[in-house]
Amino acid sequence: MTRVVVVGAGIAGLTVAHDLARDPDLDVLVLEGAPRVGGKLLTAEVGGVSVDVGAEAMLARRPEGVALARELGLPVVHPATTSSRLWLGGELRPLPRSVLGVPVDLDQLAASGVLTPAGLNRVRAEPSLPPTELAGDVSVAELVGSRLGAEVVDRLVEPLLGGVYAGHARALSARATVPQVVSMLDRGSLVEAAAALPVTDTPVFAGIEGGVGRLPLALAEGLTVRTGATVRELRRRAEGGFELVVGSAAAPELIAADRVVLATPAAPTARLLADLAPTAAAELAAVEYASMAIVTLAFRAADAALLGTDVSGFLVPPVEGRTIKASTFSFAKWDWVRAAGGDVAVLRTSLGRHREEAVLQAADDELVTASLADLKAATGLAATPVASQVQRWGGGLPQYAVGHLDKVARIRTAIAEVPGLAVCGAAYDGVGIPAVIASAHRAAAEVGQAE
Repeated sequence: MTRVVVVGAGIAGLTVAHDLARDPDLDVLVLEGAPRVGGKLLTAEVGGVSVDVGAEAMLARRPEGVALARELGLPVVHPATTSSRLWLGGELRPLPRSVLGVPVDLDQLAASGVLTPAGLNRVRAEPSLPPTELAGDVSVAELVGSRLGAEVVDRLVEPLLGGVYAGHARALSARATVPQVVSMLDRGSLVEAAAALPVTDTPVFAGIEGGVGRLPLALAEGLTVRTGATVRELRRRAEGGFELVVGSAAAPELIAADRVVLATPAAPTARLLADLAPTAAAELAAVEYASMAIVTLAFRAADAALLGTDVSGFLVPPVEGRTIKASTFSFAKWDWVRAAGGDVAVLRTSLGRHREEAVLQAADDELVTASLADLKAATGLAATPVASQVQRWGGGLPQYAVGHLDKVARIRTAIAEVPGLAVCGAAYDGVGIPAVIASAHRAAAEVGQAE
């Protein structure tokens, strides 16, 4: 029987193992250095309510996440409310509909008050600009700003990208992070292309009743997974296949494998590939990551009533200089959270952007205090929570710098030179759950077909 070892038990590694385990000729083992599975998908009890403290939603318009959840028998749900706000100039303003910051409705944009008159005029004039010829890759800010102006970048694009990547539009690759916007350039005008998009009732996002954190746990059932098993070295065996060095330096364990999938973040993957695929290792070592934290707060439902149930939360542009970058009113966004909470209303804030880790160097209680201060300033909610929880995600989100797609192509070319080896995860094709699952499907197909 062919032995396949998957390194990493996040959503990527578990999906690979799930795919490969369908083949009765494959013996699949998953090794995870942490004491639990799931990576950045995790639930925790706050105020007596079990909620997500990592990712809490996935794109529903990409099929991979919803399809996998349904295959596993998990109840897929959609947000009860989709109306969001933008905390700008001391006010919570309606968040205009957009395609990753490119406004869909200029009248709605004007009514929101998000842009100054000068900024709005710049957007209205965009269709008269000559077409943009994008030969290579540029930053999101350069692409969108050159056509719609700096205000759109600062007030619309930045808060949206901050929520997905915890990054900055001036550093993120347009082709890798906003391919929809790049494709709209074919129409000449971004504004006209956005306005011409068909209106659909299909929900943008989906979740899982009980939390997205249930997904990796369901995947792990029936798989052979070892936690607390750190892989320290990966090398070729003279007789073929691979050898993994697991555990402490004082008492290493050697595990043989015919094929290996590395479903780990860029830095540990680079270390494991240093000898096997040095070109890929060098490329991966250069990928930067952003750290962030999720502060979950449980209030008495009566105290949180002033927030209503028709708004799912708000985003905060970096130019506002606030501590938090967003808040999600979980009790309003998800019916199951509200039902599970009963007399308790759960919401959360997120903090931390790329190269701004100093914000996260505060103690947990300080992050809670800062979150409460911003919530009070934004919404008027001044009550004391009945419970709180701080979940830190150090180095949690890879940054797709300009040229990222070419970097990934070079990595995969180098990996392909090592038969029986594949990589997958958030560092390659997208940081969202569906994109990571797709990356895992690809890796499973590659090693499943290896000779």
